[in-house]
Amino acid sequence: MRAAPEDPKSPGGAAPRAGSHPRHGLDEVIHAPVRFSIVATLAAAEKAEFAFVRDTVEVSDSVLSRQVATLEKAGYVAVTKGYIGKRPRTWLALTSDGRAAFAAHCRALRAIARDAT
Repeated sequence: MRAAPEDPKSPGGAAPRAGSHPRHGLDEVIHAPVRFSIVATLAAAEKAEFAFVRDTVEVSDSVLSRQVATLEKAGYVAVTKGYIGKRPRTWLALTSDGRAAFAAHCRALRAIARDAT
């Protein structure tokens, strides 16, 4: 068995460098399963109606609302309200920061899976 290459920044040289594992590329805001599902759904479209996302992700209105609020606070999702006829509607869309964060998160997941095989 070969020894791990020495890292001059690590005491004793055997410990891996901090931050070198692909998990460090995961986005904590997106990583939660429901938020990941919301962002993945929105990544496939320019925008989506609240009800469509709710039904696709299979959560209640209140759960979706809370998770969207977290994503909106992070700057990943834009919420637009309006009307179709007299009926109020809410549309959700990924921001450019949200798209970039989702792409980076997916790259990190693929790297972790690749390392496991």
